[in-house]
This record gives sequence, C-alpha cells and structure tokens, in this order.
Amino acid sequence: QVLLVESGGGLVQAGGSLRLSCVASLRTFSSYVMGWFRQAPGKEREFVAAISWSGGPTDYADSVKGRFTISRNNAKNTVYLQVDSLKPEDTAVYFCAAAGVPRGTFPNRNMENYVYWGQGTQVTVSS
Repeated sequence: QVLLVESGGGLVQAGGSLRLSCVASLRTFSSYVMGWFRQAPGKEREFVAAISWSGGPTDYADSVKGRFTISRNNAKNTVYLQVDSLKPEDTAVYFCAAAGVPRGTFPNRNMENYVYWGQGTQVTVSS
C-alpha cells in the first residue's frame, strides 16, 4: 500500500502564501514523477504542477506559472508546493500524486499516469 499525505493548507487573504507538503510512504520515491492537482467545488480536477524524478525539470499550468513553485526532497520522500500571490480563484482542494512513468516521458499532465493520490488539503483564498 502507498500513502500520500498532504498538509499545509489553510485560509489566507489574496496575495498571501502557503507551503504545501506531501509525504509519501514510498521506498522508491525517486522513481516517481510527482505532481500537484487541484479541484474547486463544482469543477473538474486540473493539473497544477509536476516535477521530474531528480527534482530538475518542472512543469506548471499557465494559471499558476510564476506564482507557484514545486520542489522535492527525495531523502525525505517529500514534495512541496510553494504557493505565492494567491488569488481567490486558487481556492480548491490540492492533491499530490505520484506518476509511475518511464524516464523520457516528462512532462506529462495526464492524470491517468498518476497512480497514487493523497486525500487533499484545502486552500481557501479570501478577497
């Protein structure tokens, strides 16, 4: 069994920041591409960001590019999402996920490739 646990969500005013964390119970954490997705009430889940196996290349949705930063610490089996300059439209449940894909397929935003998912952490941005 694989368990991903997100934390760090909360309520912030527009323009504020949060640091989301996701700890994975994976012995082979570095073999997975890690991603963040989000889902707002009444909307479909959407891609936010992803990071490659070693923490080099990254990929961001246009809506968050320049404001969000994804990183990972393979020694701690943890992936992070630093969210800055938050907007009310960023309000959503944020999920981390692990993609079991071979090297050479990054970036990949296809949710079908993310085989392990956390339960999510709520981010609420007020105006």
